[in-house]
This record gives sequence, structure tokens and C-alpha cells, in this order.
Amino acid sequence: MIDFRYHLVSLISVFIALAVGIILGAGPLQGALGETLTRQVDTLREERNVLRAQLDDTTGKLAADEAFLAAAGPRLLDEVLTGRRVAVVGLGDVPSGTRAGVIDQLETAGADVVVSAKLPMSWTEADDESTRTTVADGLRDTLADAGVETIEDNPVATLASAVTLALTGTESAGERSMTALDLEQQLTTFGLLRTADEQTVPATAVVLLSAAAEPDEATAEAEAEDGDAETATPEPANPRYAGDVWAGAVLGVERVAGTAVLAGPATDGDDVVQRVRSDDGLAREVSTVSEVTELAGRITVPLALASTLTGYVDHYGPEADTAVIPPAPED
Repeated sequence: MIDFRYHLVSLISVFIALAVGIILGAGPLQGALGETLTRQVDTLREERNVLRAQLDDTTGKLAADEAFLAAAGPRLLDEVLTGRRVAVVGLGDVPSGTRAGVIDQLETAGADVVVSAKLPMSWTEADDESTRTTVADGLRDTLADAGVETIEDNPVATLASAVTLALTGTESAGERSMTALDLEQQLTTFGLLRTADEQTVPATAVVLLSAAAEPDEATAEAEAEDGDAETATPEPANPRYAGDVWAGAVLGVERVAGTAVLAGPATDGDDVVQRVRSDDGLAREVSTVSEVTELAGRITVPLALASTLTGYVDHYGPEADTAVIPPAPED
């Protein structure tokens, strides 16, 4: 059994070691330690200054590139979408700055953005899946009468086809069809479609905007002002489930619009942009653009749409196996 003498010896050893350390630190080791620490601090200060200079240089170059793109954008986009009526549809809570930036570049290209619409996050709420299925089943006959073939076991694609027909359905006189107006009313009533303004003419092309997992503060504030905010914040959808839903929506849009452009962040494998790119069937029919939070991506969107409308489908962005810029549209 350990007695008191053992503890006493241990305590004495600790105090002796402490005293020796103090003596050495204040004596022969003081200069060496101080010089070593001083050199390390000087080295770190120099590295910090070098990194700061590199950061300033990179920031300046990025600002110059941004200024060049802002000046060159109108020349690149000049009249590439003249006469096209475009519907911009957000898949979930797209940041307001991203949406406004893309619309600005579409209008610079000569497009008439006839409606800015949104598919609310209720599309990705698992608890509402049965409701969405019921609504989709109820719309199949209307879509069939309009010549739209639906996928029996894909209610999300069916709903997205209904949204697309609501935005693009045309009468012979070039006005929105009664079917389109009826579908818009039903989808709005069920909380599956929201539009910022009244649409007076049908769209002839569709641009889809995907969002990051969480809405930004600007989007939340804008929706609160528009009465578009939910009374209670829902739990974020599982990214994989949300990715499946939005990929199904892209399929439904493509089946009606014929061609479509999807633009978004392309952050990971669950992102809808990456989902479309990895799906051989969709990748051949839907052009994608990533990094639309940056000016280069936003300028690419109307160029991609113009190329897609001529039958040329491709994928654009900084990722591997993507093109930098669409080919110039043929006159």
C-alpha cells in the first residue's frame, strides 16, 4: 500500500523539477529560447506579409477579370436571344441576387423574361409526397388532352410537366392557352407554383435555377416582404431526396419544353446540376451551367440557352469534362 512518504517524495520531486526549470529558463537557456522565439515570430510575420501581398494581387486580378467580363458581356450576348420569351423557374429557394443576375444577363441578350416563377420547397418535403402524387394523378388527363405524355411512376416529373405547360401553353393567336391558365391556377392553389408577377404571354424557352441547400438571408427577407415565407421554418430536406425530386422536375420540364437549361452551384453529387450531368439521358437533352453565383456563369446562361435552342446541348463550368463557353449561335 502506498504510504505518506511516497507522496512526500513525489511532491519534492515535482518542486525540484520546477525549480530547475525556472533556474535554467532564467539563466543559460534564456537567451537561446528568446532568440528562437524571436526568429519564429519574424518568420511568421514575413510569411504573413507575403500571403497578404499574394491575396491583394489575386483580389486585384479577380476584380480586373470581373470588370472585363462586365464590359465584354454585352458584346458576347448582343441579340443572341432576340425574340425569345423566357420563363425563369427557381427550384427551391434560389438566392435573390442569383436570380436577378441571371435575369439581367438574359435581358442583355435580348430575351423577354415573361415570368419569374418558383417551385417552393414543399416539393422536397417527404411528408407531402402522397399529396403531390394525388395532385399529379389528377392532372394527367389534362396533360394527355394537351398532347403531353407523362411517366406513370414519376409524379414529380408529371407536376413539372404541368408547370411547364402552364408557363408555355399557347393558343393559335399567340396568347396563353386556357389549359395553361387552368394549370397555373390549380398548381398555385395546391402551393406547387409561385410567380412574382402576372404572366400575360406564353414563354417559348425555360431556364431552371437550382439553389444551395439553405436559402440566404436576402431571399428570406424578400419572401417575408412578399408574404412568401412559411409560418414555421421546415426542417431542411435530405440532400439526396431533394436531389432526386429536382432531377425528376428537370425531366418533366424537358418533356414539355423540348429543350431546357439548368443553372446552379453544382456543389456536390447530390446537387441537381451534377445529377443531370451524371444521367446519360438527361445530359443529352438538358444543358447545364455551374457557378452562376459568379458573373462568368451568369453570362454563360443565355449563351447556353441560345445554343440549346438550335439543338446543341452541352455542359459549362470550371469542373472537369465541361466546356468553357458555348459555341457562337448560327445566324
